[in-house]
Amino acid sequence: MATETYLYQGEYAQSLIAKGETLGEARGEARGEAKSVLRVLEYRGISVGDGDRERIMSCLDLDTLEMWLQRALSVDSAEKLFL
Repeated sequence: MATETYLYQGEYAQSLIAKGETLGEARGEARGEAKSVLRVLEYRGISVGDGDRERIMSCLDLDTLEMWLQRALSVDSAEKLFL
C-alpha cells in the first residue's frame, strides 16, 4: 500500500512554517552583521578575545549589532565596543 505525503495545509501550520523561515532569515542577517563587526576590528588591528567574540557572534539584535559596527570604526579596543 502506497502512502501519500502532502504539505501541511492548515493556516496555523503555514504560519508556523513562515515564522520559522523568518526567524532563520533574521538569524542569518544577524550572523552576517556580527561577522562584519569582527572583520572591521580585525582590519583595524584590534584583537578580540574569545569572550568578546562569543558575545558578538551570539547577539541576535540587529540594532545592537549595527551600533557595534559603527563603534568598531573608531574604538581602540574591543572592550570599548560594549560601553
